[in-house]
Amino acid sequence: MSFISFLRKEEVRGYISHSWKLSWPMILIMSFEFLIGLTDVFVAGRVNKEIQAAYGFVIQSYFIFIVVANALTVGAVSVVSRMFSAHDREALGSAVSSSVAASAAAGFVIGLSGFFCAPAVIRFVNIPPQLTGYVVPMVRIYAAGVVFHYMLINSNGIMRSCNMILRSLKTMALVCAVNIALNFILVFETPLGFRGIALSTAISVTLGGLINLHYLRPLMGSGWRFAGPTVLKMAAIGWPMGILQILWQLGSIALFLILSAIPQHNVEILAALTAGLRIESAIYLPAFAFNMANAVVVGNLIGERKHDEAYRSGLVTASIGVAIVSFLVLIVVSNAWWIVSFLSTNEIVMRESVRYIYISMISEPFMAWGIILGGAMSGAGATRSVMIRVALSIWLIRIPLCYLFVVILGFGPASVWWSMNASQFVQCFLLYRKYARRDWLAGT
Repeated sequence: MSFISFLRKEEVRGYISHSWKLSWPMILIMSFEFLIGLTDVFVAGRVNKEIQAAYGFVIQSYFIFIVVANALTVGAVSVVSRMFSAHDREALGSAVSSSVAASAAAGFVIGLSGFFCAPAVIRFVNIPPQLTGYVVPMVRIYAAGVVFHYMLINSNGIMRSCNMILRSLKTMALVCAVNIALNFILVFETPLGFRGIALSTAISVTLGGLINLHYLRPLMGSGWRFAGPTVLKMAAIGWPMGILQILWQLGSIALFLILSAIPQHNVEILAALTAGLRIESAIYLPAFAFNMANAVVVGNLIGERKHDEAYRSGLVTASIGVAIVSFLVLIVVSNAWWIVSFLSTNEIVMRESVRYIYISMISEPFMAWGIILGGAMSGAGATRSVMIRVALSIWLIRIPLCYLFVVILGFGPASVWWSMNASQFVQCFLLYRKYARRDWLAGT
């Protein structure tokens, strides 16, 4: 049966309507997160290039801090979305309260560990010495707010699983506004200086986490209940995504370290990568929004035992996402110099950032197709399959090629950008091949 034959028109309209209902608020939520990151890069660049490069390293490290939150949230979305569509209110209330409690406990432990271990970890990695004095205090401030960021991430996932996405949108709009305002105030109007970049995030996520707790109270029913088996089920689904995010972020840090080995203008190149990744994250917005929407849609349909509809809906959602990503690629490429000039005034940083954009945009539609289909498989609980395929594309393709070209052969940063493209192509192929088999509908 061909792709066109089973995607009947009336089904397509239903799938598009359902996916879009979840996706457009997620696109806005992701846009708010993008604006926060873009403001961070802008403010750091206006201080100096060393701060901008240091922020790039810190934010990649910070993502490792929150991998457990993201993993638990993947598991929570898969479990809660099925309970919600099955109308099991008692089990739902227990799952919600258990998920939030587990996230808060994990966030406290990881934040405390990050705060005290930051200096030792920074000494261990080989970053340029002129960046070390900026990295440690920023990492410690971010770590202090981790527990509330865990609660914010987890509660947002629960709300999109329970048809409360608009409340999540309101929270993230406020978080964005507070974060951006504090960025400018704390960095430029107080003695905190560059530390204000991290502190603005810590304050805003704390506010957002507390607001979301208030929103979740009706779902919890009679009160807080902790169900260990439910948390273990969420962890069993989510741990592969946690491992994947660690591998992903370690891969990003590895790229920073590989680029640090370039003998000339390595700080400028690191700053260019930081700016380029932030610009590229605008393209990721709809891709990851549809990824998250696909997880909820597929989870709901599987909860209703509609497996064929889940498969077809995943394909339609991915097609919409690729179309939007392709449109954004054209906009970014057409305005690359203007966008880069907004983030940096250093000529070398600007030139290399533009080259990064021109090269990386080639693979973005392929990235979107694989990532969105991966969201569908995660919603079904097949997170191990997604983890294996994405990890292989990073650690068997991207990192070895980058090391070969830069460290062994002595090529410039463009070879790294092309290696990143190659890994995206492989990732897309592997994820689609798995999706087409349909065995992931059983959670495998």
